[in-house]
Amino acid sequence: MNTDNSQTQALLEAKQQHVPRGLVNAHPVTLDRAQGAELWDLDGNRFLDFVGGIGVLNIGHNHPAVVDAVTTQLTKVSHACAQVTVYEPYLDVAKKLNQLVGQGDHFKTVLLSSGAEAVENAVKIARGYTNRPAVISFKGGFHGRTLLGSTLTGMSEPYKQNFGPMAGEIYHATYPNEFRGISVEDALTSIDDIFTSVVTPDRVAAIIVESVQGDGGFLAAPASFLQQLRELTEQYGIVLICDEIQAGFGRTGKMFGYEHAGIKPDLVTTAKSLAGGFPLSAVVGKADIMDGPKPGGLGGTYGGNAIACAAASAVIDLYTKDDSLLALARQRGHFFEEGLLALKHQFSKIADVRGLGFMLAIEIVSDSDTAQENAALVQDLIDECRRQGLLVIKCGTQRNVIRFLPPLNTSESILSEALTMLRDACKIVLG
Repeated sequence: MNTDNSQTQALLEAKQQHVPRGLVNAHPVTLDRAQGAELWDLDGNRFLDFVGGIGVLNIGHNHPAVVDAVTTQLTKVSHACAQVTVYEPYLDVAKKLNQLVGQGDHFKTVLLSSGAEAVENAVKIARGYTNRPAVISFKGGFHGRTLLGSTLTGMSEPYKQNFGPMAGEIYHATYPNEFRGISVEDALTSIDDIFTSVVTPDRVAAIIVESVQGDGGFLAAPASFLQQLRELTEQYGIVLICDEIQAGFGRTGKMFGYEHAGIKPDLVTTAKSLAGGFPLSAVVGKADIMDGPKPGGLGGTYGGNAIACAAASAVIDLYTKDDSLLALARQRGHFFEEGLLALKHQFSKIADVRGLGFMLAIEIVSDSDTAQENAALVQDLIDECRRQGLLVIKCGTQRNVIRFLPPLNTSESILSEALTMLRDACKIVLG
């Protein structure tokens, strides 16, 4: 590490002066440039980036296919607004997403700018189609920082405190968590309890679920849970929305996380790695449901921006022209998981290694016997990882889980280097 960090300090001081305290940085690192799974700060220090803009860079920083597509599009049209004119990049992405998600069925796509916007619009579409008001989400789920998104989110701090009143007609069910003893049956029973004591199913427009809870702790939904959820929503005419914003685009080893359960949702929200670092999101769904809102009911000034669409089209092609990225996600995910399991055997305070494919996390506890969450220890470990040269962030309802989101095509040599950095940090922090 470069001991002269004067440029970093100057920028951090400027940030404190000009940006509100509500926007917190996980790391006091001032980014200068990045490539693949590596980045360098203004003082020349190199880091392994296992955050990826929080799951945005599944193909890594500055992938040449994205750079070429964006550069070409910049010479044509940068922005036109999809509510004003029709342009080819928007339709290209819509067609490709309809094929990816619809798998032969008639699907339609609306493009937006952020994951939260996709969630908001998915709920609008479900309500417009069913003419019902209520939505069920899950404890520990995360669906954005807008008013509706934070209401759907199943965590209080820091997403809801002092921001109320929250949006109405939102109800939270229990999500399965094998490590904490919450079974599929427990989760399904909690939905029945909502139907019995809070809102009848004929008033529920949608159930929104993450196939793998991201911010909630990298909890993968058992296949049987998603399958029974699909059956339940079909029974009552409820729209099933799968939030694939973090789990999608190969992170779990399949294109979308729900594919592991063999189900087909009514609506899918996607964002993050959709456009290789550019702000773009989508709601993709069955055509009749997507047409629920009347003309003029959907849109947004920047939704489906031409440059972001050009990037997304290139990204989708990387996945669909051959399956090497998905194969890499499975292979490299297995390699990295084996390394994490070895650390679990070495350090008793690593209580759990979990995830799906290359969407992996470790849960840290104070004591292996009681499994008491320890958020402070996690923060110490994250800080020490940074000093070793590895950037990671936390998650979990108690913030005692560390998640790993490297590019799917990260080399085994870099994965091994990261595991060495993590092990050295664990020796210092976990003993």
